[in-house]
Amino acid sequence: MNAQDALAEVEAIVATARDAQQAYEAGGSQERYDRAAQAAAWAIMEPARNRHLAELSVETTGLGNVADKITKNHRKTLGLMRDIAQAKTYGVISDDPATGITEIARPMGVIGAVVPSTNPAATPANNIINALKCGNAIVLSPSPKGVPACETLLGYIYAEFDKIGEDKNLVQMVPGTGSKEKTQRLLEISDVIVVTGSQNNVKRAYTSGTPALAVGAGNVTVIVDETADLRAAAQKITASKTFDNATSCSSENALVVVDAIYDEFLSVLAEEGGQIAPDETAIVAKLWPDGHLNRSVIAQDADKMLEALHLADQLPADTKFVAVETTGIGPDHPLSGEKLSRVAALYRAKDFDDAVAITARILDHQGAGHSVGLHSAKDDRAVQLGHALPTSRVIVNQAHCFATGGAFNNGMPFSLSMGCGTWGGNSMDDNLHWRHFMQTAKIVREIPAREPAVEDIFADYWVAAGK
Repeated sequence: MNAQDALAEVEAIVATARDAQQAYEAGGSQERYDRAAQAAAWAIMEPARNRHLAELSVETTGLGNVADKITKNHRKTLGLMRDIAQAKTYGVISDDPATGITEIARPMGVIGAVVPSTNPAATPANNIINALKCGNAIVLSPSPKGVPACETLLGYIYAEFDKIGEDKNLVQMVPGTGSKEKTQRLLEISDVIVVTGSQNNVKRAYTSGTPALAVGAGNVTVIVDETADLRAAAQKITASKTFDNATSCSSENALVVVDAIYDEFLSVLAEEGGQIAPDETAIVAKLWPDGHLNRSVIAQDADKMLEALHLADQLPADTKFVAVETTGIGPDHPLSGEKLSRVAALYRAKDFDDAVAITARILDHQGAGHSVGLHSAKDDRAVQLGHALPTSRVIVNQAHCFATGGAFNNGMPFSLSMGCGTWGGNSMDDNLHWRHFMQTAKIVREIPAREPAVEDIFADYWVAAGK
């Protein structure tokens, strides 16, 4: 198929999606939207299908591990369904006599969604559910390695749609192995686009001319201060860093530990499976042998990671991840960036203020706007981080990758896509969730006038500055 025919194929798919969406909206109801979302959710959560998708994802992408992908597919979808269960996304959703404004929920139309190879089932499912819940159609553009999982997921969704009589054209994908040209065309002709993955795709989304919901790069830095529960911190960091072999953008990439508890914390961390690498220079050489991350290390199980880094004979067999002591930050120090592996940079800070300064330098290099973590008994320090750092989230005393994208024990919306605000070059600073997939029409009525006197507004200012 030549390039022109490939683009025409994308245009034809979007056209059928647009027809399906218009019919879905015209014949819509809250019950119908909810039922379609439930069908998509059960398509990935049904245990046998979930396992197959997890196995297929690992087999075709070579990233992560099956057990954790099963957990991710289940919990992320279950949490999302909890979040949207009572959400009103059809018809009149608010009516305020005081303002005279009635809001009517309206779909956005055809969602174009670019999804990464790190989560080739969970991320598309999340986008599909949100789109259907709000009356939209969606067309997915998976990464080349994510195509088999995405195709399989859509097959499962279609099987569920058959049960409820829903239109399969509401959920489609760009055919074939994908290409930059086909993805670009999808970005240009959709009504709104959602992009999770490479920053190249994010930049293309924001320059496509289509309204975009795109997210920034992760490079999570976590501070452990002298008041922290060291055992709990070590356990949570280890659980988070190793989950799905660090495929998450919310996995810890740098640990900043204050001097007062540094040695004690490293001892506790070692007991939990986080071992200190003996030679920073050797690790950097093995992680970036040709200037690019070593694919034999990226998102691999611990034993394969240790073998690739030539550490199998130097660290205990039960090592779960490796921390590399360093002081370097910036482009000439790759350890200070995202590593997509069971490897974390480790920095020693003189005190908490120094830890904040180190974290700020790391985020200035990479990961601004995403999130930082804090293990501390002092809540005011979390507030200090929220004031001082370029970050949209401060995760306190939690396993970072579980907490950032929503958890059953915190108030964040369940999501696999985290906006990073203007710090990360994004139009949003919250977790991508159902409300981003809906717009509203406002009925505006006349109400009694509420015009203030000039002195009511400026009296205090006049006292302070004069008239």
